[in-house]
Amino acid sequence: MMVTLSLLALLLQQPPAPADIVLRNGKVYTANDKQPRAEAVAIRGDKIAFVGRNADANRLVGPNTKVIDLRGAAVFPGFTDAHMHLSGVGDREMTLNLEGTTSLEDFLARVKARVDQSRPGQWVTGRGWIETFWKPPVFPTRQDLDRISPNNPVVLTRADGHASIANSAALRLANVTRTTVAPSGGAINKDSDGEPTGMLIDRAQGLVRRLVPGPTEDEQDQQILKGVEREVMLGWTQIQDAHGTWGEVARMRRLYQDGKIKIRIYKAISGPGADADTLIARGASLGEFGNRFTVRAIKVVMDGALGSRGAALLAPYTDDARTTGLITTDTVALKRMLLGALRSGIQVETHAIGDRGNRLTLDFYESAMQQVPADQRKIAEPRWRDEHSQIVNMADLPKFKRLGIIASMQPSHAIGDLYFAPARLGLDRLNGAYAWQSLIKLGVPIAGGTDAPVERGEPLIEFYAAVARKDMQGRSGEGWHPEEKMTRDQALKAFTLWAAFAAFEDAVRGTIETGKLADLTVFDKDIMTVPELEILKSKNLMTIINGEIVYGVVP
Repeated sequence: MMVTLSLLALLLQQPPAPADIVLRNGKVYTANDKQPRAEAVAIRGDKIAFVGRNADANRLVGPNTKVIDLRGAAVFPGFTDAHMHLSGVGDREMTLNLEGTTSLEDFLARVKARVDQSRPGQWVTGRGWIETFWKPPVFPTRQDLDRISPNNPVVLTRADGHASIANSAALRLANVTRTTVAPSGGAINKDSDGEPTGMLIDRAQGLVRRLVPGPTEDEQDQQILKGVEREVMLGWTQIQDAHGTWGEVARMRRLYQDGKIKIRIYKAISGPGADADTLIARGASLGEFGNRFTVRAIKVVMDGALGSRGAALLAPYTDDARTTGLITTDTVALKRMLLGALRSGIQVETHAIGDRGNRLTLDFYESAMQQVPADQRKIAEPRWRDEHSQIVNMADLPKFKRLGIIASMQPSHAIGDLYFAPARLGLDRLNGAYAWQSLIKLGVPIAGGTDAPVERGEPLIEFYAAVARKDMQGRSGEGWHPEEKMTRDQALKAFTLWAAFAAFEDAVRGTIETGKLADLTVFDKDIMTVPELEILKSKNLMTIINGEIVYGVVP
């Protein structure tokens, strides 16, 4: 017995197995309340092997360990974008990117340059314009586009994806005239004479979009790969890709199989409809390709966007009393789909921006949960999500907590939308707008995202917007409700732990803890302490996914 105990003691004194990577001399923010700060992190395989002091981390350094001196750089759990559109980001990189246009003249100049490079009759498409900062902030018209492209058909999507402007050539090809009836869930804007202005809202965009030649197979691959390349470079370790088809799923699986995708993707299928029904019948597919790819959610679009006056409101728009916005989904099919999703353990995430859109979403969720109680569900806690949760009536905020609904929100919307939100809504309705702190105080997790390519899709812009709630020049204004901003600890959790929770992955990722998956993001500045505007000057130094440095500039 004494020999056995001696051997056991000797074995217990053996040094731990060497780590593959040791990061030391860093400012490590773990998002783990039990051990919020550290100096060093060690990685073995795809897992975190140690979190703590530099001196203790040295015990894990072996002859083949890659040791990286961070020289004071800041280490965080791998940042997660809880709401974005991957192929849209890639398409923006490959086509006419109208992001950042400063005026109608700037917008038209960029479009003209592309028209001048195009063949006669070739479609000219692009995305990213937003009139918010133009003077005056008004939508472009088909006549504006006709001046620079009288012959080539042109259709250009607003940044939010919920509206497009088309020129007369495009409208003629689509047979859109003053007598054309908009499809359900869409609108054709008209001038005072009853003629189409060229602005097509939500589902009406399809009248023209169906004529635009689609991308080739290779171009669709490149959309995904260019999007992934950008996300990894920015420091994202997982993206939660809202919307999708089974064709996209097959494409992503092939690209993973070929070793071309390293980032984690949490993929949603669009619904209601046949594709969503297929997911409900098949059930979720979890953790493919080394825990990198999951398909378990259905994405629904309840209403439109605030900027294009498609967000569904309880009362008319303050700046256009003729409309209360649009409901853009088949609510009869949706109700049936929700019941099936609950029974099969499929998560539902619903785009809801206006106060009526949010109320309907919460009411439909509640009705489904009442009809399918917990003991009849595959997953008792479904973790259904309200995507955007932008304009919520104050009376509806407690429903998030009562129903266990996750608020999936994009902070940059607040620092952009609030330039025009007071005009669209009036100041009173802004009390429940972008209500991050109110929801957090209720105990509602906020999954932080970007909605790229609607927004630029950069983690540091989103973190800044969450903690400053000011525009990118540091300005605030009436209706911006600074009391709703997040603390830096809350913002960190929104893009790490709470985003992981929204994907049912908080037990395996989202914090820097021993045994969790080794996903890390390293920024050159300590965004937890630097002045607010300095956050925007930071840059990503290193992205580690599954224990692999997939992007890195060693400081």
